[in-house]
Amino acid sequence: MIKVADTVGEYLLYLEEKGFQLKEDARGFISFGQQYTNTSDEMVIFSIEWTLKMQKEFDGSFFVSLLESLASNHIRTRKHAMEFLEKTGMI
Repeated sequence: MIKVADTVGEYLLYLEEKGFQLKEDARGFISFGQQYTNTSDEMVIFSIEWTLKMQKEFDGSFFVSLLESLASNHIRTRKHAMEFLEKTGMI
């Protein structure tokens, strides 16, 4: 996957430029999830991407659950996140 943003804010702007508008509650879930899990922007962006791919829309509970799984398994990179998703059968 091509890196399109370094920060969550940049990624949300990228989504808007592509015509995908996240509602205010979605932004709240994203902010809450990042603070709750103390996760890097890279993992938050990855979790947003996979939430949108798997759910076809932003699902806050799916997003937070995915972020919690990545954090609790000490996943810190996109490569390891993909390996984790493969191992758990999500892809």
